[in-house]
Amino acid sequence: MPEFLSVSFAAASGLITASLYNILSSNIINLLQYIGAITLNKNWNKLQNTALKIDLVMVIITIIIPFVLTLMNIQVNAMIIPMFILFFILFYYININSHKLYLKKEEKKEEEIVTKENRFIKGKKKIIISYSIYLLFTGIILFVIGNLLSNSLENLCNKFSIPQFIVGIILGFITSMPELITFFEAQRHHKKEKNGNLGVVEATNNLLTSNLLNLFIIQSLGILLYIIFRGL
Repeated sequence: MPEFLSVSFAAASGLITASLYNILSSNIINLLQYIGAITLNKNWNKLQNTALKIDLVMVIITIIIPFVLTLMNIQVNAMIIPMFILFFILFYYININSHKLYLKKEEKKEEEIVTKENRFIKGKKKIIISYSIYLLFTGIILFVIGNLLSNSLENLCNKFSIPQFIVGIILGFITSMPELITFFEAQRHHKKEKNGNLGVVEATNNLLTSNLLNLFIIQSLGILLYIIFRGL
């Protein structure tokens, strides 16, 4: 959600370069935070599984692609969007099938945990209603913040002549904070339940999903908004 807001409002403001650097820096920071969480939880030995190695290779690719785009100063246009969507589908397909092949045991445990949690939630209608209201208010607040962010970005780049790549990197740091909590919490929770492997699998899934959505979906939406608002 933070990346979606920052990239969308940056692109709508005409700061497409800032949005691209936001995605690049956010994906790099996600990987560094993941490595930090793995190191502090002493879970490096649990990364020997082939499926996790494949996931991490795809994570690195989600960093290489925006790096090449920015390094070669490739012009962002509508042709990139279908390519990004195809990449997203391909990576998702690889992820699903590699997990089926190499992570059957861990995936089965995760399904059992999710099933138990779903049963608990179904019996708590008041909790669901409360969370829905919180989500609605959070969405409204984030939209207002996004508008303020858009104005701030324009002022920083236009009035204070701060380069877009610096603005993008700053946004990357800010929008990557939720992932940091997720990486640590996933491993801490499952370690307490004596399912350390499952914690690493969940953290790796979160990392890959976040990076894939950032680059291929959120950046595509950013490009689309940039094209639309530029034509107005």
